[in-house]
Amino acid sequence: TWKWVVGPMFLYLCERLVRFWRSQQKVVITKVVIHPFKTIELQMMKKGFKMEVGQYIFVKCPAVSKLEWHPFTLTSAPEEDYFSIHVRIVGDWTEGLFNACGCDKQEFQEAWKLPKIAVDGPFGTASEDVFSYETVMLVGAGIGVTPFASVLKSVWYKYCHDATNLKLKKIYFYWLCRDTHAFEWFADLLQSLEAQMQERNNAEFLSYNIYLTGWDESQATHFAVHHEEEKDVITGLKQKTLYGRPNWENEFKTIASQHPGSRIGVFLCGPEGLADTLNKQSISNSEADPRGVHFIFNKENF
Repeated sequence: TWKWVVGPMFLYLCERLVRFWRSQQKVVITKVVIHPFKTIELQMMKKGFKMEVGQYIFVKCPAVSKLEWHPFTLTSAPEEDYFSIHVRIVGDWTEGLFNACGCDKQEFQEAWKLPKIAVDGPFGTASEDVFSYETVMLVGAGIGVTPFASVLKSVWYKYCHDATNLKLKKIYFYWLCRDTHAFEWFADLLQSLEAQMQERNNAEFLSYNIYLTGWDESQATHFAVHHEEEKDVITGLKQKTLYGRPNWENEFKTIASQHPGSRIGVFLCGPEGLADTLNKQSISNSEADPRGVHFIFNKENF
């Protein structure tokens, strides 16, 4: 038995040593941004840190807990000179981080007062392959939208730097969310992309659909009253928020008809039930002919 146990235990110990070494490397918090509805953004720098789109890191804050590591998706792009995460305050640890960063105080916080942070990573995900396709479908459910913040930022940087060499030509983005409050910070990114694409006369590069899957009667009345306004009452975007859930069969058939003979990447960050639905649609809407349209499904679950 010991012959079979020694190998895995050796690899495990090596992994723990590497993680301990990484955790001792200095991380500097350069900025803390408070977004609406108790979401904070931590912008950090670390010597030798290199990332790709959609990757995630493990974070430890000794001021909150000396043992706990928590995974967070990176929301910055590789082209930026810092890396960032968005943290929604939903539990004891995140509440402790919120207070440790001085976000519960009204006055301006000096940088030297910010807590020490240990970072392990980054670690890869399926989203890294997004630039391997000419056409992609990005589907985020709730907080599963965070990997695509990094993707959309990086696409924009690459598009501005050298659009002719960018293989990716069309993005279909879907965001499904139960709560209108969760739209706040990500809607700002979409507003910026929407305005910049229109300035470059290429508004068709990014097609996005935001679905609100939960609302009450008072909200529905408010939405109906303001429906005719130029910008959406929830997000402030020109694209109106849709209510309910997408008809995925219609969406796949429409995209397949617009891109015949293409390999289309389908990327999901969301629950297992939605992954099963998109996987089945990817298979059923792919043609048997190798020259026909093919949907390639990629997922990461939370």
